[in-house]
Amino acid sequence: MQFNEDAELDTSQVNDQRGVGGRVALGGGGLGIVGVIIYLVLNQIGGGVPLPQGSGFGDVGQDQQVGSQSLAQKCRTGADANREDDCRAVAFINSIQAFWNDQFSRSGRSYKAAQTNFFSGGVRTNGCGSASSASGPFYCPADSQVYIDLTFFQELKTKFGATGGPFVEAYVLAHEYGHHVQNLLGTSSRVGRETGPKSGSVRLELQADCYAGAWANHATTTPAASGKPLITGVTDQDIAAALDAAARIGDDFIQKELGGGRVDTTQFSHGSSEQRQKWYTAGYRSGNPAQCGTFDTDDLG
Repeated sequence: MQFNEDAELDTSQVNDQRGVGGRVALGGGGLGIVGVIIYLVLNQIGGGVPLPQGSGFGDVGQDQQVGSQSLAQKCRTGADANREDDCRAVAFINSIQAFWNDQFSRSGRSYKAAQTNFFSGGVRTNGCGSASSASGPFYCPADSQVYIDLTFFQELKTKFGATGGPFVEAYVLAHEYGHHVQNLLGTSSRVGRETGPKSGSVRLELQADCYAGAWANHATTTPAASGKPLITGVTDQDIAAALDAAARIGDDFIQKELGGGRVDTTQFSHGSSEQRQKWYTAGYRSGNPAQCGTFDTDDLG
């Protein structure tokens, strides 16, 4: 896939905190694509396992400070997104939020944009406490913001064996913005702390996957602020890479491959690999968020 080189990027949607501070203790309250389960698994197999610095998106060391102003200078157009990995993330965020702004408008609602925070090592949120990179990308409903250590995408390849690639990054970001949509619609309030294959938490995560797929369907036709679509030419290979990543972060895959080999469905909180692929595909094929009714069916896959 490629970005429209003439399309303008909006870096005001991103707060770049990379290189500010260090690792901190894991906090609670966020909704992550992998969330606490990764934190527990990585600590089980590696005693904390710090994520590699200077890998994934960009090359920012822990002793460097990068701010949103420098990101704005660096990431101006789709041409920059084609060259620079962190600008690519900005472009995805712009496209995803433009899609949801349009969807809300069509249904007579107003979409409230969410800030995404890039960080390295650890971060203190405005409403969900503190989190380390091991918690994975997450959305904090209390402050309506997305948080991500961009080295997570390298982690997906090295530890989880995912194919990787730009559209995997798009899937992860679109999933987290799916949680933002759920928060705006009040869906998140329907979920308690229960776990299991048909629990509210699984339904919430699968719906966020479906929402990510719905955005992917419209990725090449959604115009950004400049009036031009940011993304051109999503391929079957791009979608296959996203589906591969979805399988690698299923509860069963994580428990079996990284957690000792035993699958305990009573502890499912995000859905199995098969479920995650099913609901991403449902969103992608329909392109309609209204088809993402994971709370309205007993057939989750």
